This record gives sequence, C-alpha cells and structure tokens, in this order.
Amino acid sequence: MTLAIQLEDLHKTFGHTVRALDGVSFGVEPGTIFGLLGPNGAGKTTAVRILTTVLQPDNGVARVLGHDVTAEPDLVRTLIGLAGQFAAVDENLTGAENLWMVGRLNHMAKAQLKERSSSLLEQFGLTDAANRPTKTYSGGMRRRLDVAASLVAHPRVLFLDEPTTGLDPASRADVWTMIEGLVAEGTTVLLTTQYLEEADRLAEHLVVINHGKVIAAGTPATLKANMGVTVLDLGLDDERTALRAAEALKTVNEKAPVVYGRTVEVNVNDGPRIVTEALRILEAEGIAPTTLALREPSLDDVFLSLTGHRAEAELAEGVENPPSPAGRRQRNRRARS
Repeated sequence: MTLAIQLEDLHKTFGHTVRALDGVSFGVEPGTIFGLLGPNGAGKTTAVRILTTVLQPDNGVARVLGHDVTAEPDLVRTLIGLAGQFAAVDENLTGAENLWMVGRLNHMAKAQLKERSSSLLEQFGLTDAANRPTKTYSGGMRRRLDVAASLVAHPRVLFLDEPTTGLDPASRADVWTMIEGLVAEGTTVLLTTQYLEEADRLAEHLVVINHGKVIAAGTPATLKANMGVTVLDLGLDDERTALRAAEALKTVNEKAPVVYGRTVEVNVNDGPRIVTEALRILEAEGIAPTTLALREPSLDDVFLSLTGHRAEAELAEGVENPPSPAGRRQRNRRARS
C-alpha cells in the first residue's frame, strides 16, 4: 500500500544555526487523520511547507501519494489542498468569488467550478453569505471559507495547519465535524494543532516533534497509557510552594512530579495509595494543598511530560516572521495551484 504521506530523514536548516527539522520520519496511511504535535518552533509548520512544495528540504525525502515533492512539485500540487495558520481569503471578494478564483487558478472548467463552488458553500454553511464581501464574515466563517477553498480542486490529501486557532468553541466544533466528514469521504488529513483535545478527538495516529526531532509516536490512547493510570493534581498557594511540594514528592513515584505554575502533577499507577502518602509527606513539610484531584491522563499531560511545557499558541515557526495578508494569499495559492 502506498502511503498518503511519507517523510524519511527530513532535514531543514534556516541560516547557519536554526535546525527546524533534524531527521524527521513518519508515514500517514490513506483515508486517516494524522496529528502532528509540538511546541512553538518544533518544526510542524516547516514540515507542512515542505510537503506542500512551499519549501524545499536540505536533505531527506518527502512524498505525497508516492510522489517526491521536490522532484514532482507540479504533480503534487494537483493532489493536495492546504489551509494554513492564517486564512488566505481575499477580503474584498465575496465568498463565492474567492472559491471561483481558486478554481480558475487550478484551471477548472467553468461549469464544473460553478457546481463545485455551490456544493462547498452549502457544505460549509456559507450559502446565505455567498455574495457578501468576505470582510463582513466572522472569524469562524472566514476559516470555513478558507478550508472550503482548499477543497475546490478535490484534493486527495489535505493539510490543515492550526485550522481552528483563534476560533470560538462553537466554530471549532463545526470545523471538527467538517474534518471528520471529509475523512469519511476518503480524504487524508494531516493536522497540526495547538489544541490537545482536538488531536485527541480527531487523530487516529500522532507524532510529537520537539527541536526538529520526533520524540513520540502512536495512537492517542497509547501515548496516554504510557503516562500511567492516573494523574494526581495538587494546587498550591504560589509557585514557590509548588516547587517545594514537587521536591518533597519526588519519592512517591518513579516519575518525577512536574510543576506548572502553582500546580504540581504526579503521574501514578496507584492513585489512592499515592494520595494518602502524598498528603502525609506534605503535612510533614508544613504544606497544605488548596486543591487535590485524581483524573485520567490527557494528551496535554503527554505533551507536558515529553516537552517540558504545555502546548502554546503558535503564530510562527520561530524562524520566520508571520507573513503579510498578501504573502499568505500568495503562499497558499502556490500550494493549491
């Protein structure tokens, strides 16, 4: 079986010192949602830009549906769609005109494009706003239009780079439902996201990268299972007290406690016993938790354990400045055309 997406020992350096990708390898099966996770500057967006022919790698191989993105960029562009971190719609055009423009850039016949645009506007709940200038759209509407534009040419592989960043919870849920519908129809989706619950719900397989290297891979369930059965959360009065508590609790479990602000998290396999022991140790140190909870591990816990901090909003990959609106439109059109 030909993988929908395949990276083999991919390297990319910016300047002389910034290694955005340092030997990244992974594969994505057709008709699945694949999650690419990592902190700011980890290399997620750089990997997407290489796979969509926007950037060229320094070394290694990247393939989409068996085609080398460097050797066959024009062919690869006919197979993919891209919705980047920033909506690439033209605010001075209507929703329908934006889709029409993308279709013409892809050399679609007018009759075919008219039918496709109408279908996408209906699918994404934008029919009533089709003839309104996009500058009058809400953030969620613009995001849906941007994803719709990435689908105009019937791509077999869709790259969604932070597709719900900045959206309200209702709009995010709408985009999630849309993504699940696309995959049900056979589209392969590679998703980068800063929302751990998003990856947990959507992705069948995940890769976590940090400093340009793959540091973990597997299903969400597998990654969470590796954390331990439960997580003990302890809230303290302040960060200094949290650090004292973490130091005191180092002996209660093989995995060292993690401090996040005023919270101490301990991954445990025997929750009730650990709670009793933890409270005894803290009482001996004169420390009284303000809150205490036992819960199932989440992908956020996995992320924190692997990278040392939680997922954060990512405006740029850390080696480039956020592009201007014109630059965003040009870059996204390159990947779509």
